[in-house]
Amino acid sequence: MRYVGMQTQIQRNNRMSVLLLLMFPIIILATVYMFFFILGMLGGGYYDAYGNWISSFDIDEVNHEFITIIPWVILIVGVWFLIAYKYNTWIVSKAVGSRPLTRKENPRVYNIVENLCIACGMDMPMINVVDDPQLNAFASGINKKTYTVTVTTGLCERLNDAELAGVLGHELTHIRNNDTRLLITSIVFVGIISTIVSLVFRMIWRVGIYGGRGRNKNGVSIIVVMLVGLVCAAIAYFFTLVTRFAISRKREYMADAGGAELSGDPMALASALRKISNAPGLADCEREDVAQLFIIHPKDMQEGIMSFFNSLFSTHPDTRKRIEILEQF
Repeated sequence: MRYVGMQTQIQRNNRMSVLLLLMFPIIILATVYMFFFILGMLGGGYYDAYGNWISSFDIDEVNHEFITIIPWVILIVGVWFLIAYKYNTWIVSKAVGSRPLTRKENPRVYNIVENLCIACGMDMPMINVVDDPQLNAFASGINKKTYTVTVTTGLCERLNDAELAGVLGHELTHIRNNDTRLLITSIVFVGIISTIVSLVFRMIWRVGIYGGRGRNKNGVSIIVVMLVGLVCAAIAYFFTLVTRFAISRKREYMADAGGAELSGDPMALASALRKISNAPGLADCEREDVAQLFIIHPKDMQEGIMSFFNSLFSTHPDTRKRIEILEQF
């Protein structure tokens, strides 16, 4: 079984990256419009002479407020997105606590990566390491200046050369296929929305504690506005989670095939996946969007009812199935 379909995978990832970038402003603007629309619905009204409630909802006013705020929303979110996109390497590194790995510190890893890059004709990426006795690895970055392969100390110590070459080949294939560019775009996308949700929630909490605890009309009005904002932000966040389903699980099978071909030993990669699944590292990473980069997601190895729910939303295919396919090479 040969590794095929790389160009198809690259083209698909490029299309999905563009789609995510287009969806991002659309979801943001739709959420802002929903915010003004709901506020307009709750804006009040009056009772007529017969005791019937007459709503004062004015769709033209809602549209006016929305059009007025559009330039500011685009400017703020655009600048925020560009900053996050530019500093994605720092964001990912901070999330997992990685540091640069020097050739002097671990020439073995450097030599393996260098040989694999020569074999496939790609530039050498940066190499980072996380001080974690357990096993895991991932690739990140959006261009040649930021492409990075990160490994744990446990992975370097507990895998033999053939197994380590298979894992590193897997990660290099993610870079070659532009998987990392697509995933980083998704991370920035979801990260901005989740930050907005978090900020709105904190504002509601502070208003509840310090804003009169709902004892006066102004306090109640502020809380209502905050709650409407939270609902809108939560809806937007839900849609960003849906984008995770747009990231095909097939990318892991493609990377496994690429790693097996680069290293020339599919059985070694299968053995490495088995070892990693028995002791997955980077479990302390609190950012779910970053964890989707890992060769094996620690939560995917949980047992019981949580494993069922994790599998529904996982961006990785079942590890046992990946091993079975590698063993059929």
